[in-house]
Amino acid sequence: MIEIPAGPFTMGSNHGPDDEKPTHRIELAGFAIDRLPVTHAEFAAFLGAQGPEGVNGMRRYRRYDHDDGDARIHQLDGRWRADAGLERHPVNEVSWPGARDYCAWKGKRLPTEAEWEKAARGADARRYPWGDAAPDATRARFGAGWTDTAPADAYPAGASPYGVLDMAGNQWEWVSSLYRPYPYRVDDGREDAASDGVRGTRGGGHDSGPGELTTTYRGRTLSRAPRAGHHNIGFRCAR
Repeated sequence: MIEIPAGPFTMGSNHGPDDEKPTHRIELAGFAIDRLPVTHAEFAAFLGAQGPEGVNGMRRYRRYDHDDGDARIHQLDGRWRADAGLERHPVNEVSWPGARDYCAWKGKRLPTEAEWEKAARGADARRYPWGDAAPDATRARFGAGWTDTAPADAYPAGASPYGVLDMAGNQWEWVSSLYRPYPYRVDDGREDAASDGVRGTRGGGHDSGPGELTTTYRGRTLSRAPRAGHHNIGFRCAR
């Protein structure tokens, strides 16, 4: 994990879609975030230990859509395994509760939307994790075909100012926060873990255009029902 120091940063943008407005200053405590997103191999280990379903009271829920045609983890001889050659690619088809449960299993949690954005853009309000230069094939995976991902550590040139990798393209990432209007406030109910509301996603995916790779883009048109897995959404953990 990479330590992100306490202090203020600018969240949002006045030049993008309406859901990024207005820009506002946020003061965050220090936290740590995974250097890389969770991979298929790592999530397969979790499925082996905890299973693809969870229970909340009397209600069962899915952690992973293993029977979806886009899933890249399957049972082989009774053991959950990542498909060959995709072990180090960021996981997909994980529901929001599945991402939450994995992070808890590791003694961590999902990052808030504010934490994710600070880890991606730093304190200088940069447009992309690496700066303000437009995305290219050396920095991020984007504009690719359906589920055509890359290994999670394939783009060191795309690192954020803190050295966090893969925060633009490859797979969108769940955050803990409900998708609500700005300004962001941690105490306004958007961090209610019991809500069934739509959750935030950040970072852009392998099939995104360059405009979705900014540090402020919130995935407003993305298909992201929280209790389902999706072909282009993964996650990373924080603490």
